[in-house]
Amino acid sequence: MQTLVIYDIPDDRTRNRLAEACKDYGLTRIQFSGFMGVLSHHRREELEGRLRQTMGTQVGKIHIFPLCDKDLKLRREIVVAGKGTTGGRKRGKHPGAITEVGDEATSSRTTQA
Repeated sequence: MQTLVIYDIPDDRTRNRLAEACKDYGLTRIQFSGFMGVLSHHRREELEGRLRQTMGTQVGKIHIFPLCDKDLKLRREIVVAGKGTTGGRKRGKHPGAITEVGDEATSSRTTQA
C-alpha cells in the first residue's frame, strides 16, 4: 500500500536523519519534508518505530498516512515554477507555468503564471 510520510521538524540534524530513514525504506522524496512509496503494514510499523527512535525527545511532528489505490487516484499535484527555473520540478510549456497533474485517466492542465 502507498504510504505518505510528512514531518515538521525544526532541528536540521534530526530532520536529515528522518529523511535518510525514509530513503532507507525505499520512499521517494515528494517535498522537502515529505516522502511517499509502497510499504507493507509490517514495514510501515517498522518505519514508525525507527522514526520514533530517531525523534527521541526532539520537538516536532510526523504524520504517516497509508493511502489506498482509490484515494491515490484522486491525487492532484499543482506545481508553480518561477521564470527560468524549475526548482528541480517539471515545468509546463511556458516559463512561470502552473501545471496540475492528476491520474493518467485525467488530463493535465497548464496555465501561465
